[in-house]
Amino acid sequence: MKLRSKEPYWLLKNGLIGTYPSLQKDITCDILVVGGGITGALIAYQFSKEGYRTVLIDRRDISLGSTSASTSLLQYELDEPLYALIKKVGANAAIDTYLEGVRSIEKLGSIIKSLKADCGFERKQSVYMAHSKKDAEWLLTEFEARQRIGLKVTWLTKERLKRKFDATGEGAILSETGAATDVYQLVRCLIEYSIKNYRLRVFDHTELVKVENLKDSCEAKVSGGSIIKARKIVYATGYESQAMLRDKVVDLISTFTFISEPLKIPSHLRHTLFWDTEDPYLYMRATDDNRILVGGEDEQFKNPERRDRLIDKKQELLLKKATTKFSGLKLIPDYAWAGTFGVTKDALPYIGEHPDYPNAYFVLAFGGNGITFSVMGMQILSDALAGRPNKFLEYFRFRR
Repeated sequence: MKLRSKEPYWLLKNGLIGTYPSLQKDITCDILVVGGGITGALIAYQFSKEGYRTVLIDRRDISLGSTSASTSLLQYELDEPLYALIKKVGANAAIDTYLEGVRSIEKLGSIIKSLKADCGFERKQSVYMAHSKKDAEWLLTEFEARQRIGLKVTWLTKERLKRKFDATGEGAILSETGAATDVYQLVRCLIEYSIKNYRLRVFDHTELVKVENLKDSCEAKVSGGSIIKARKIVYATGYESQAMLRDKVVDLISTFTFISEPLKIPSHLRHTLFWDTEDPYLYMRATDDNRILVGGEDEQFKNPERRDRLIDKKQELLLKKATTKFSGLKLIPDYAWAGTFGVTKDALPYIGEHPDYPNAYFVLAFGGNGITFSVMGMQILSDALAGRPNKFLEYFRFRR
């Protein structure tokens, strides 16, 4: 599946993150991670750090799937508001997931600091704006739900939103917890650090072809004919995993993004992430190299060709929305691209074992905040492999 179109800004900015060999001989390991995007990089970092002999493979160049098209936003919010998620999955699962999202952003910040990673990581506040008076009603309900569980949020009236951020809306939730990064560069930092310090082995242009399950291990045949014998396989292959599963777990959505030419960014925009409740929604943030990234205009994914034909039209729509929402903001689009992401029935990811795949785990971090879900997956799988209890194995299980 073609996961992105044109060339995303992160790829043009950074180039290939590294060159790795394809696998040309039989090897053994404790953990085989399939998928070299941000999810696979985080999981490989976790397991190699814990002392497991870990191998990471990808059928493309590392990080050239959907990760290179990421908007690199880090938020604890899910695609489903907290008050609505409680009705869908119950109070415990909903509240625990929102609170763990906050901890995941803090954890990722600590990891990046320990790696001394130059990946544009910056903590930011977040503003979730109501597009209409009707939206303001449910958004106020959402604010109250977040406030009750101890999240650091403030309600902004229409007038205060305008004064503080020069933004047009019928009210907004201001959250203190959020961040942004260059996720493509972060993958490079995670992999290089793990290779140097934890003996991670990485092979690109190495496609998993077939898996034979043994009693307590498995043998993975890859393109070229080599065999990887592993105790466990971790599939970090995102929505491409749907082709492996009998049960449907995800709907695919096309999303569109453009990034502006460099500009002098007003201080009230530089350190804040913005979301708007309009359907289709709008989001916006500043980058560490003085550009404005604008995204949204999502729609159902049909095929890559149709999605790609819409890029120019979607760019114009996003530009008009952003400059209407933020009066006085002048943007000149520099790069535009499209990508595909997945949404689940309840906005939660799928992390853990699948009954059809012995000796394997999945980390399918579907949704708009897949990076934070991937960070959660690090500890969830660490506990699963060690036999420790973890409530998220129940919350995020398949066939829930």
